[in-house]
Amino acid sequence: MTRRALTAGLVAMVSLVAFEYVAVAIAMPVVARELGGIELYGLAFSGAMAAGVVGTVVGGRWADLRGPLAPLWTGAAAFIGGLVMAGLAPSMEVLIAGRLVQGFGGALVNVALYVVVARVYPEELHPKIFSLFATAWVVPSMVGPAIVGVIVDTAGWRWVFLLVPFLTVAGGLVLLRGLAGQPVTGGQGTPAPGLLAKVGWAALAALAAGLMQYGSSGQVVLLIAGLVLLAVALPRLLPAGTLKAARGLPAVVGLRGLATGALFATEVIIPLMLVEERGLSPLMAGIALTGGAVTWSFASWLQGREVFSQITNLRLGSVMLAVGILLMGVVTFAAVPVALAYPSWIVAGFGMGLIYPTLSVLTLELSDPGEEGVNSSALQVGESVFSVVAVAVTSALFTAVGSGYWAVFAAALVMALAGLAIAPRAMRAAVLVPRAVGV
Repeated sequence: MTRRALTAGLVAMVSLVAFEYVAVAIAMPVVARELGGIELYGLAFSGAMAAGVVGTVVGGRWADLRGPLAPLWTGAAAFIGGLVMAGLAPSMEVLIAGRLVQGFGGALVNVALYVVVARVYPEELHPKIFSLFATAWVVPSMVGPAIVGVIVDTAGWRWVFLLVPFLTVAGGLVLLRGLAGQPVTGGQGTPAPGLLAKVGWAALAALAAGLMQYGSSGQVVLLIAGLVLLAVALPRLLPAGTLKAARGLPAVVGLRGLATGALFATEVIIPLMLVEERGLSPLMAGIALTGGAVTWSFASWLQGREVFSQITNLRLGSVMLAVGILLMGVVTFAAVPVALAYPSWIVAGFGMGLIYPTLSVLTLELSDPGEEGVNSSALQVGESVFSVVAVAVTSALFTAVGSGYWAVFAAALVMALAGLAIAPRAMRAAVLVPRAVGV
């Protein structure tokens, strides 16, 4: 019963962080129009992401050294505080400050939850738990738009921010009950030198990602500056050898970044392509993405029941992701029936549902006691930064070739195929070589 309450609380917290991510994206056009800060629109997103990268690094080491409870509850408090600040914001500047606090807090929560899973659940249950986590991220993308639309139209955009704190407190109480008596207190790691420096590198990586995001609109100088800064900072935040896809944890982190980068880069452009080029309504274009969310959830459920082996999950998932991107790219041609968009993203979503939770499980399997937090933070930092880089680079390609949808899909396909190539390196490391030591 206690573990059942714990599972419910964990899933509730993940769902709330995910829902707010979706909700803010939908409500922001109305927010910017009312607060008069349209020039700061992008900063409302990139700022939260930047704070999240720093929070991920801090939370991972904190959870290893002192146990997951301190970063978990600190993160929950910051998440709530940031939401309240944003919901009551009199100006766009204050709203962005709230988003910074919210992003930092949400990152602390996410990393701490990984460490709770490692401490409490036996290894054979990790696939099921991470399948639930994946579903908790996917479901808000299915139901969130309709819920947020109703809230904005009836109560106003401020309640998109102000309602979630109440739900977070409720979810936290369930989680608190489930944590009672569980082995989550105390640290298992030893202080590592250079933690403050690592936080500084995280801040630099976040700044670099933000510069790339702004530069993707045609400001080449910013794009290049972001790439240079990222090339300096990122290797100091990820396991050694990640950018070379070295065996073990580096390959796991690299594959997660490539897969999510390929997916998100295409998801950014798909609605625009379907509406502007193929003449679909926004609703029908959104349904195409919803199909992928449904199959992502279903494939995560299959992964949790270990229907396939881990290597099959990674290989089959990478192939399906690549096939889905390729088929969606074909839809850009007028001679191809636009109806192909729907099965295309169903295939891609199924592939991600196999890949994503499997890599979470492998991260814990490859972590020594006391390193679950720092390795989980590396996984999430890699995912965030790779995704921003993928979106920035493909957006720049799109602009450079004159609304070249094909360039975006081609670049994303290359990323997906690169993930397929390195998938076996993670699995061989899990079986044949000693566990990796994290960052």
